[in-house]
Amino acid sequence: MDLVKTVAILSRSHAKVIPRFYSNKRSEHLLKYRPSSLPPSDEDLEKLQDFISKRKKLFVLSGAGLSTESGIPDYRSKDVGLYARTNHKPMQHQDFVKSEEKRKIYWARSYLGWEKYNAWKPNVAHLKLAAMERDGRVDWHTTQNVDGLMVKAGAEQLTELHGQMRRVVCMTCNGMLDRNVMQKDMDALNRHWSAEVLGYGPDADVFIREEDVVDFNVPACRKCGGDLKPNVTFFGDNVPRSRVNFVHSIVDKCDGVLVVGSSLHVWSGYRFITQAHDLGVPIAIVNVGETRADKLAAVKIDALCTDVFRAIE
Repeated sequence: MDLVKTVAILSRSHAKVIPRFYSNKRSEHLLKYRPSSLPPSDEDLEKLQDFISKRKKLFVLSGAGLSTESGIPDYRSKDVGLYARTNHKPMQHQDFVKSEEKRKIYWARSYLGWEKYNAWKPNVAHLKLAAMERDGRVDWHTTQNVDGLMVKAGAEQLTELHGQMRRVVCMTCNGMLDRNVMQKDMDALNRHWSAEVLGYGPDADVFIREEDVVDFNVPACRKCGGDLKPNVTFFGDNVPRSRVNFVHSIVDKCDGVLVVGSSLHVWSGYRFITQAHDLGVPIAIVNVGETRADKLAAVKIDALCTDVFRAIE
């Protein structure tokens, strides 16, 4: 079934869509990382529907809360995010580029987490946002997520602000490699290596014992033998200036901003909201819990993204 038909079915029967992306086999994992929330009220949904219907150049900014219901853990969700349930910290840019040991730890963990991460599918909120782009209701979508699920959902007018996990870059020659190709290279170098997965984090990360990393082998760039890095913006690094400037130019021309699944805690995304506010552009937010921009929003819905986007037309 193609994405257009899936979204069309959504308007007629919710039950036909849910099993496509939430099989019983995966339901326990999905619920584990989904924050608890009350359903949106009819009044809030009407406000959001009215907000969207009045926009001709709507700009969407999405975050991790859009993908948690596809099964991908996030960092900041109350009770279920990485910071709430573990003492693990995300990889820092300087640690990765300066330390061979840190790179080895990163790739060993990513190697074990990749198969599950790569299998996640778009949920109904991803699909609805992609459909809204196709019918002209979304002018441009900028996502802070690196999971590629908006691409899988069919979005084309899209900026992946922090990059995408499915691409790998050489830190020496800047050559690009598909992440699935690197996975095969790691398979070949680690045929006799194994480690017990103790838990799951965001962005294909898993938790393993430190001693299990010792014998893991990391492949080098196929072109020059350099060190490989996921083509994403790690914590502590900066989003490329050209990408930031492009998104600023989109916000300059938009007539409304819709924030979906982001607390806006990170400046890389929040700056576009402050820009919109300074320009007098109205803002709507769909997110579980507080955000940095709640006081700037004309509409705020504290609910799961899927609950909201199932309900709006």
